Amino acid sequence: MIRILAIGKIKEKANKELIFEYVKRLTPYVKLDIVEVDEVSLPRNASDADVEIMKSKESDKLLSLISSNQHVILLDLSGKYMSSTNFSDHIFKQYIDGNSDISFVIGGSHGVSDSVRNRADLRLKLSEMTFPHQLVRLMLVEQIYRAYKIHFNEPYHK
Repeated sequence: MIRILAIGKIKEKANKELIFEYVKRLTPYVKLDIVEVDEVSLPRNASDADVEIMKSKESDKLLSLISSNQHVILLDLSGKYMSSTNFSDHIFKQYIDGNSDISFVIGGSHGVSDSVRNRADLRLKLSEMTFPHQLVRLMLVEQIYRAYKIHFNEPYHK
């Protein structure tokens, strides 16, 4: 089972539809659930301390959804780059090693606390560029689908 734990909800209908399309395409391979965690609101003129409190609250919510036996992959700006092939190999190595429960974590706009970073088994960086979190979710689901296609040596329909 694969889960995506993400702060915030997808608002744009087009993004929702594309994400659903990839989740549907994954159905023959794996059950994929997306768990949306409510954002913690910040005061209008938030201080650095306010931001840290917000990150801590959101991170606690994320951690409460992760069990000790899950393999956790955090999408992180200071994480490791991987090609699509290496990403596929990483996912399937988890299955071989008995880690069939994988959770991907997408933090909020201010990131996550060190407690989430420390819990992650892998910190993954998608790009040097900055993307909206909603788009990152779509890109992640597409890459998970691509990983399965690569692993099973099946053609990828673009």
